[in-house]
Amino acid sequence: MIRLNGRLERPWDAEPFVVRVSTNPLRPAQERAREALLSRDPAQRPPGFRAYLVPPKTQAGPFDGREQDVAVRVPESLEHLTDGDIVRVNPRGGEIWVMYRRRSRFNSMLLTERCNSNCVMCSQPPKDADDGFLIEEFLKAIPLMDLATPELGITGGEPTLLGAGLLRVIHSCKNHLPDTALHMLSNGRRCSDLSFCRELARAAHPDFVIGIPLYADVASRHDFVVQAAGAFDETVRGMMNLARCGLRLELRVVLHRGTVERLPQLARFIARNLPFVEHVALMGLEVMGYVRMNLETLWIDPVEYQPALRRAVEELDSHDMNVSIYNHQLCTLDPALWPFACRSISDWKNEYLPECDGCAALAQCGGFFSSSQVRRSDFIRRIGALPVAG
Repeated sequence: MIRLNGRLERPWDAEPFVVRVSTNPLRPAQERAREALLSRDPAQRPPGFRAYLVPPKTQAGPFDGREQDVAVRVPESLEHLTDGDIVRVNPRGGEIWVMYRRRSRFNSMLLTERCNSNCVMCSQPPKDADDGFLIEEFLKAIPLMDLATPELGITGGEPTLLGAGLLRVIHSCKNHLPDTALHMLSNGRRCSDLSFCRELARAAHPDFVIGIPLYADVASRHDFVVQAAGAFDETVRGMMNLARCGLRLELRVVLHRGTVERLPQLARFIARNLPFVEHVALMGLEVMGYVRMNLETLWIDPVEYQPALRRAVEELDSHDMNVSIYNHQLCTLDPALWPFACRSISDWKNEYLPECDGCAALAQCGGFFSSSQVRRSDFIRRIGALPVAG
């Protein structure tokens, strides 16, 4: 697991700041004010940089008496920092946070921890807190991101609660990262307001997809999972409004004991009523947040629900819908489902087990969430040889 937060060696009294990491002491003067130079050589710390990052186990060295220089020792947990990464330094809080990793495919922006649902398996439990600063910090970070960033996520909490703030972020991504795909996770409930959907459409981002969960074909079951009365109706209406406004949609289903029983029926409901959805993602459980509190109620070994999962995938595939299976190990899947399995777990929280050593399917397998040590399938095994196609 790759850590994205760390503690500063010495807090000091100053405002938080967002900077891009650079390893080049010869950066143009106009760029240095918004960058932090990462260097092991005290002699290569020219003036003008917003801060100077000192790698772990490296002497800070002299700074020629320049009082304006800010030297930040990087915690050992963040020694993976490299050129092009973006960090937020909070001097008073004694924290450093990696907001963006240039070499990663899994960058996302958590814009709020507030939510209007309270899902029983939420891996990021909502907080009723004033976190509006997150929007402002990401608006500082977006112009610093690499133009070649393939995809950027928007997540929460529930991003649509931010209203105009969310639109500012989308517009900034469109202006500063014109070739970067934007993928937003939302419960879709606010999208039952057609006027809001029209505002999203007017942002006219060229490559924008909204991922929305639906947990059952029966309203009462979906509403129980998200712990919000009327959520099923709002979510379905929201998806229809988004499609009406020309916005692209992905539908997500987290698989646990409360959702797998009617999974084939849900697949039939999606195929018949939501054919405009361009991708359906059937997702394994991440043992984080509320899942740990509700583990005995939610947990089901993936091997147990393979018949239902196969029927659901076959139903969607037979209607020419694009369907994928996320967050599963290949050794727990019916081999007929392997072509639909994706390596989807973010690189910073992806792990493999000793049982995986020497597995013939390792290069294709999605691996495990780092939280899988709490609970994992009883059927994890090393695969000796890959199935023969045809």
